[in-house]
Amino acid sequence: KDEEEDIYAQAENAAKLTQALGLTEMYVAASPLTRREKSGRVTLEDGMSDEEYAQFAKALNRVGEISLRYGVRICFHNHVGSVIETREEVDRLFSLVDKSLVFQGPDIGHLAWAGSDAAQFVRDYADSIYTLHIKDIDPNVLKQGVAEGWDYGTFSANGIFIELGEGFVDFPSIFDTLRSVTFDGWVVVETDVTQKDTPLQSAIISRNYLKGLGL
Repeated sequence: KDEEEDIYAQAENAAKLTQALGLTEMYVAASPLTRREKSGRVTLEDGMSDEEYAQFAKALNRVGEISLRYGVRICFHNHVGSVIETREEVDRLFSLVDKSLVFQGPDIGHLAWAGSDAAQFVRDYADSIYTLHIKDIDPNVLKQGVAEGWDYGTFSANGIFIELGEGFVDFPSIFDTLRSVTFDGWVVVETDVTQKDTPLQSAIISRNYLKGLGL
């Protein structure tokens, strides 16, 4: 609560900049990454309290109001290691926010890493999604890391993120859903740490995969 006014001032500055750049969306997230050691295996006991959820929703609503003055929608971004990681946590937060002020900007890879069905998430929230990050997840790394209790950095170092089409995320279904609601926002392709020889090789693989989906 003691950071509210500073957050609102930062939000206004960010919205002004976003507007000046000719953009209509900006991401907001639960930061910093305070649950890095529990990445991919959080439980209900690791979550925020009712009071903390209420405070977070209140702040997001206010940030949404401020940003919309500048024609900018705020899009909430889930992230492994943060306090909004799982599908259940996103659902709980979105049961509290004003959905005319706060929209969705999911990270598809992080949803899959957190154990959520990313394709189902997109189907359920399709009308609220205005931008998204896409990355694929290596199922073998995920299984080993959860079993061995890795932290965020260990998952990353062992290649949890993989080029599009080389993991288990159901991107064909995701894009079928987005087409059905005539989505026309930004899709940001991310591979935080590539296991390929060069970043260019990684980018080419993901781009060719998307071309194969008609994108």
